[in-house]
Amino acid sequence: METNSLLQIARDYGSPIYVYDAEKIVSQYKRLHTAFNKVKQVKINYAVKALSNISILKLMNTLGSGLDTVSIQEVQLGLKAGFLPEQIIYTPNGVSLDEIEKAAALGVQINIDNLSILEQFGTKHPKTPVCIRINPHVMAGGNTNISVGHIDSKFGISIHQIPHILRIVENTNMTINGIHMHTGSDILDIDVFLYASEILFETAKNFKNLDFIDFGSGFKVPYKPGDIETDIEEFGKKLTNRFNEFCKEYGKNLTLAFEPGKFLVSEAGYFLTKVNVVKQTTSTVFAQVDSGFNHLIRPMLYGSQHEIVNISNPKGRERFYSVVGYICETDTFANNRRINEITEGDILAFKNAGAYCYSMASNYNSRYRPAEILWHNNEAKLIRKRETFDDIIKNQIEIDL
Repeated sequence: METNSLLQIARDYGSPIYVYDAEKIVSQYKRLHTAFNKVKQVKINYAVKALSNISILKLMNTLGSGLDTVSIQEVQLGLKAGFLPEQIIYTPNGVSLDEIEKAAALGVQINIDNLSILEQFGTKHPKTPVCIRINPHVMAGGNTNISVGHIDSKFGISIHQIPHILRIVENTNMTINGIHMHTGSDILDIDVFLYASEILFETAKNFKNLDFIDFGSGFKVPYKPGDIETDIEEFGKKLTNRFNEFCKEYGKNLTLAFEPGKFLVSEAGYFLTKVNVVKQTTSTVFAQVDSGFNHLIRPMLYGSQHEIVNISNPKGRERFYSVVGYICETDTFANNRRINEITEGDILAFKNAGAYCYSMASNYNSRYRPAEILWHNNEAKLIRKRETFDDIIKNQIEIDL
């Protein structure tokens, strides 16, 4: 998106505000699909948790995407956005059997990641097709907060427990139609992912009536100039060759599935904030903005780095600033970052704000959550209103004391 368009949105709709570039989302979707265009059957299931606004889901639907959901509420959002049940895979973690049964009753693809629920569900619903989530014990990204395939992860059924899975399947006579893995985010080494894929292929050989193999996602996107990213094109060539070979061995053309979230929407997002105060201390210059970790928690939660650009003064000389928020707690977005000279009232744009940003926002300090804009066909479309005081108190109940 052009800087002038972002500035105009900030003027028209105020700040803080999230902006999503539809064109970037579309190009990322097509890029991933093209990387696997030599596989006969490919299914891209957008990970709803990354950005769950219903207008974003409707955009994904127009592209032919399916959905990867992790809660019954995300399933309901997907259905409301126009997805058919069979286009939705439901992959919860640690939920009750009751919630899984509710999702199954809606007709979505069930994906189970623990032995206890697998046995309970298989006993009660042996004819309902189930996918099994495997933990390949492969570390992705190097950060245990975002790597979910390591041996101590709460996600998935250990590859060492395959005999237990087979016993449950045999005893319940349940239907297994898919095998799934997800190693985590920020995959840089394609060979590590391919190694995990071999584990998935070996696991798949134990099940004779599969329809699909889901390889998860976690592809790395660049967060700053010169940052490294997953080479999707190279990965596509290598996995395509191996997947097609496996299908021949298996004797059936299976669907190759992915569940990207960050890869599709991260770079499409901008978070616009206004500088309230420029504060000089003995050693630091703070740019204090009209937001905090209540709106964008990733830097404080994960140590994530978002490039910050002063779009009000893009050609100004660079100075060092620590960009902080207005929360009554430490809420640092950036420490001693080189940014074009900032004055009070300037608009700062946080890049890569499409994934896991608004979806993790809160009302901490009783602050309102921001509005959201979809930039579509060179037009700003409001897809979520800014909250008001009524939103803060609408579910609260005043009692007489």
